[in-house]
Amino acid sequence: MQRQTQRQTPRRRQGPAARRPWQPPRPSRTARTLGTLRALAPAPLPRPTAKRTLDLLLGSLLLILVAPALAVAALALAARRPPGGVLTRSPRTGLAGRPFVLRSLRTRRLRLNVLSRLPHVVRGELSLVGPEPLAPGDVRDRAAGARHWRQELKPGLTGLAQVRHRSTMPWDEAALLDQHYAEHHRLALDLAILAQAVHTPLRGAVRSLARRGQACLSDTDHRLPGYSAAE
Repeated sequence: MQRQTQRQTPRRRQGPAARRPWQPPRPSRTARTLGTLRALAPAPLPRPTAKRTLDLLLGSLLLILVAPALAVAALALAARRPPGGVLTRSPRTGLAGRPFVLRSLRTRRLRLNVLSRLPHVVRGELSLVGPEPLAPGDVRDRAAGARHWRQELKPGLTGLAQVRHRSTMPWDEAALLDQHYAEHHRLALDLAILAQAVHTPLRGAVRSLARRGQACLSDTDHRLPGYSAAE
């Protein structure tokens, strides 16, 4: 009988490193620490626009200037104990349709009810210049067409419609002025509207004082002693 020899392939010894699947190298302790610190760090804040910078700086300055007058008016109102308190609270629709509660003093003297809304400007719920803040569900908030322009910018303390307001102006014309502002608003336009908003009440106050002064005068105030109308 002939023995058939079977050639066997010799087995290679496999070490522990060859048996394990490949794994990426583990990061060092320093790299892990830096990664943890980056995860805990707050996300970078968006850069403020020129409009937001104007609102924050000028709004804060105005709030500091009118704070004494607002405090005196609030104390005077508190002494009268008006029903509902010193402040009015009404829901309004802000940027991107987000609702917020608008707080104002219950007085219209010297436009303190408007100036009392300056904290909303500092917080970012209102802008110094913008369309009128509307209540949720207001029909004027339903823009015609595909573009919902009222949700693209914040409502304001004053605006193009407010400074151009006339007693015979219907509300839909005011909405057209607000839409025009939304489509063409620039920082220069905001400054012009703010200047007009300040100039108009000051001019009215000066004219009112002038009329009061003229009403207090009479011909007898300037007559010389011994003057006779018959002469």
